[in-house]
Order: sequence, then C-alpha cells, then structure tokens
Amino acid sequence: MDRSELAKRLKETCSLRGHFVLRSGQVSDVYFDKYMFEADPELLQAVAEHSAPLIPEGTEILAGLELGGVPLSTALSLVTGLPQVLVRKEAKTYGTAKLAEGPEIAGRHVLVVEDVITTGGQVVLSTEELRSRGALVGTVLCVIDRRARGSNGADKLGEASISMRSLFTLDEILGTAGD
Repeated sequence: MDRSELAKRLKETCSLRGHFVLRSGQVSDVYFDKYMFEADPELLQAVAEHSAPLIPEGTEILAGLELGGVPLSTALSLVTGLPQVLVRKEAKTYGTAKLAEGPEIAGRHVLVVEDVITTGGQVVLSTEELRSRGALVGTVLCVIDRRARGSNGADKLGEASISMRSLFTLDEILGTAGD
C-alpha cells in the first residue's frame, strides 16, 4: 500500500471524534487510537515498512517504549533485522530489575520507537533513563506527531537533544479523504 492509502486507512481505523483527555493532560476533539492499527497485522506491517526508511543510519538497536512502542519496534525489527529492547516506564523491582529488556544497550546507538507523540514527555523520560544506562540516543521515531496541534513537544525534545522523525503528522492523517 502506498503512503497516501496508508494515511487513509489509519484515519478510517484509528481516528475518533469527541471529547478526549490526552496522556499529557491536554483536551482534544480528536483521538488517535493507535492500538487499532497495532492490533491489525496488515496495517502494522505497512506502518513498519513505511517507517523503516526513517531509521537513522548507524542505528544498532530499536527501543520500543511501553506499551504502544513495543508492537512497532517488534514489527520494525522483523522488517529491518535490527534487534530491539523493550523499555518499561520504570525498571522492575524484581528478577533482573531491568528497564530495557533485551540485548545490552551501553555504548550502542539506540533509536527510541513510539506510537504517537503529543508533548514528548514520556520520550524524554525514557531517553534519559536509557542514556543513564549508557545508550547513545539521539532520535525518536514515531508514527504520528500530534505536536502540530498546539503542544510544546518540540521544545521538550529539543531541550533533551532528541530529534524526531515521524511517519505522519496528525494533520496529514486528518487531511486525508473521507473526513
């Protein structure tokens, strides 16, 4: 499926209208239910295939953030052959007590993978945790960048020295046919 068809399918499958409070605390009349595409093998495959070219050269490990980034990093890992780590919001307090499950990240170029970014708050927190464990993180890859709808995500990411690559902006998705 080409990029415009993918945007249309994502809109049809995932965009909801109403009154929604986002994780950031912001209120929106549009909600993007990313779990609807992450649970659909055809859409998840297409998202991964279209996202793979956005992976920075030199990336050694994909880091899927709990919860929505995990299916994306898994699909990207299958498409690209890159290994992944699954990143918790907090390190476990039992067993191995790891934050990032999978291969060693210290000294490795790690790409953070997330589904939707509104302010970048969780990305910044997770990136700081990964960096404190020795990961070399400079970029986050997301499917939908909703920052264009009035949030301050660009500032948070920039202040944390994180560049962002996104497959779509929310406005690109909402601007597709069928609205």
